[in-house]
Amino acid sequence: MVTLPGPRPSARGKAPALGPGFRLYLSGESAGLVGTSVHLVALPTLAVLELDATAGQAALLASLAHLPTFLLALPAGGIVDRYSKRALLVGTNLAGAAVVTVVPVAALAGVLSMPVLYGVALVLGAVSVLHQAAAIAIVPQLVEPTLLHRANARVGAAFGAADTAGTSLGTAVVAAVGAARAFWLDALSYLVSACCAARIPEPGRPAADESRPRRRLAGEIWEGLAYTARTPLVRDLVLALTLTGVGVGVTGALFAYYLLTALEAGPTGLGIVMGVSGAGALAGALVAPRIVSRFGPGPTLLAGFATCPAAGVPLLVAGPGPVWLAVLAAAGALQLAAAAVAGTTQRSVRQQICPPQLQARAQQTSTWLVSGSKPFAALAAGAVATAYGVRAALAAGTLLLVLPVPVLWRSPVSRLTVMPVPSASDDDSALVGREQPPADADQPAPRP
Repeated sequence: MVTLPGPRPSARGKAPALGPGFRLYLSGESAGLVGTSVHLVALPTLAVLELDATAGQAALLASLAHLPTFLLALPAGGIVDRYSKRALLVGTNLAGAAVVTVVPVAALAGVLSMPVLYGVALVLGAVSVLHQAAAIAIVPQLVEPTLLHRANARVGAAFGAADTAGTSLGTAVVAAVGAARAFWLDALSYLVSACCAARIPEPGRPAADESRPRRRLAGEIWEGLAYTARTPLVRDLVLALTLTGVGVGVTGALFAYYLLTALEAGPTGLGIVMGVSGAGALAGALVAPRIVSRFGPGPTLLAGFATCPAAGVPLLVAGPGPVWLAVLAAAGALQLAAAAVAGTTQRSVRQQICPPQLQARAQQTSTWLVSGSKPFAALAAGAVATAYGVRAALAAGTLLLVLPVPVLWRSPVSRLTVMPVPSASDDDSALVGREQPPADADQPAPRP
């Protein structure tokens, strides 16, 4: 049960600081995202322009990058809820640095090929699943509950800035030294992120975890699934996000390929579109708390989800040339701004009402559904593109992005006027549901 409180007067005029631990976390994750953004420019350039990948191969590469989410997201939630999130951040950053160095080393040895890129995408995807689970779950332990939306907005803004900087830097580095050598910068960003994570003060474990007997992992996974299914606000948000994940999985698998081939944008044009889009994400995250304060979480979420498919239409009618490139950059900025506003809002809603000991498992249930569908969506995109053309596949993905809007319109989510918080009289069992599966329950068969 949740309550919808009215505005609370502040005892002090100045808002509490988010703290040094959060600042270190934000610095490290932003540094890592700069490298990832370089990677996102270099990888399709390497595959399409240097290794002559087909549309099917490009879709397979995207599918393998997302496949570990489907396989590992749920176990990752249980692992993160059991162990130190700081240690997991450090370890996964070091592992990521090792994985991405395979690309420039293979290029130097003259053995770089699409199978090598497939392997790197698959292993790096597995490392990223565990890293992202820890990175999301640690935020509620670094800031006070009342500061969660502000913290998530700050994360979104920093990530938008890092994305813009990374894509611009990636475009320049790819042009200067080549796509394969650009991965050295990606590896360096992982090492910087690991150093920052190692300096985060250990936030500790929730008190509820200390008294709770250790259960089998399958039982803990089930608990996260049950919480998501039995909590109406969370269930509807995750369903909307899952449908969005399918649409994004279809369009994202072929976006870079389409720009590099049909629209003849080249790596510089791709970098410009991605960089301007990242600036849109930065702007959206910065204004998200103000928009939610003015209009409420429900209308904000509806508007954000509705804007995403509308902003995808220009890609379907675009042609080669700088004018269309500018239009696509502006549309991408609008789309990612809307996604940032909706994303920080929905995450804050879910984190506010989730019991502390379930944060990682609840988040990973969402991740499993939302991102775990993307490998299958990417494979479907490749099949549609092979049979009917890339533009047809992009149109199908854009239509899928419309589906979350009626889901949220019919949901209590659309009627939220303030951020929900747990009722003071509620305990964890009231949020999770009264009937729990046995501790040794098998992991259920699945699911954006």
